[in-house]
Amino acid sequence: MAETSRPSTTASPILPGACIGVLGSGQLGRMFAIAARRMGYRVHTFSPDSDTPTGQVADIEFSASYDDLAAVRRFASGVSVVTFEFENVPAETVQAAAELSPVRPAGRVLHVTQHRLREKTFLAEHGFPVAPFAAVDSQDALERALESIGFPAILKTAGFGYDGKGQFRISSPADIGPAWNSSHDPMRVLEGFVDFQCEISVVAARSQEGEFADYGAIENSHHRHILDLSLAPARIPAETAARAVDLTRRILTALDVVGVMCVEFFLTRGGELVVNELAPRPHNSGHLTIDAHETSQFEQQLRAVCGLPLGSTAPLRPAAMANLLGDLWHQGEPNWAAACGVPGVRLHLYGKTEPRVGRKMGHLTALGDSVEEALGRVQRARAALLAHD
Repeated sequence: MAETSRPSTTASPILPGACIGVLGSGQLGRMFAIAARRMGYRVHTFSPDSDTPTGQVADIEFSASYDDLAAVRRFASGVSVVTFEFENVPAETVQAAAELSPVRPAGRVLHVTQHRLREKTFLAEHGFPVAPFAAVDSQDALERALESIGFPAILKTAGFGYDGKGQFRISSPADIGPAWNSSHDPMRVLEGFVDFQCEISVVAARSQEGEFADYGAIENSHHRHILDLSLAPARIPAETAARAVDLTRRILTALDVVGVMCVEFFLTRGGELVVNELAPRPHNSGHLTIDAHETSQFEQQLRAVCGLPLGSTAPLRPAAMANLLGDLWHQGEPNWAAACGVPGVRLHLYGKTEPRVGRKMGHLTALGDSVEEALGRVQRARAALLAHD
């Protein structure tokens, strides 16, 4: 794990008692707001919804469309800094907020990372390892790109994708027509398929002065394209983890990120790292940092955007995190008592009232003397949720 560097701080920090604005109102904002309020800050959140996970713990919940720029300006005028828990915010919204309050990370970071083609192009132009890719705007262009990239390949929408949405695997020429017709997005990205042994992520923070702190490599597994389990530290060679952290540091520096960013990687069967996606905010795989590290990713986001020194990311114990999706409610209310009875397990629920298949409702974190012990505990606790008398 990289050590936190400590350059001299010259900018005036935003101190406790100030109000922090959050664009977006989901579970990431909720956990950020809890960290901010614990440190004495007030929190305002802005999104089109009401009674949201963030709004339930914020001081004020602004409910208006992101296109309502007058409302955005009212929101921004009442806070000392604006940050994000959701990157798919229109550029005009960010610009309107920036007229009245600092926005961190800056709008440029969101502009790059909320659009797959811009993101892949940025990474490639700066020499970071990515899978072969091509922009395609028609079925003919898709066929030409496949001649170069080959089969299998993944066709993705260029913007507003997450949890596997907007993706179609093309394994043979027979898949081309259905893949193109699977979306109405006029611009898409074709990516070469990466034969990987595992997926990892590095969650890190960077301050205005370039101070950098990371949580090391986290090992992730997915189910139906949704993150299922995260393990820290990742069960990969130490030198591979160090390379992932170094690439993350360089990416955050190249983008001039102020805040928290997650870099997702494929680790190929040949031991190479390939950057998959960037998330300019706290990340699902970093939820375990709340219980397993001296400073959580959410407190770190607060420290970074407020100009405070970054906190220590030292791990307390090996950890495992399991997502809780709405699927768990199909037989009724989960057995929370049974899950909480597993030693070393902690429950986090997001305040969402309507469980739906695939919807993230909460997570479990387990600590242990080893990653394997933590993994066994969190899996046992999640299975216990379905145990009914």
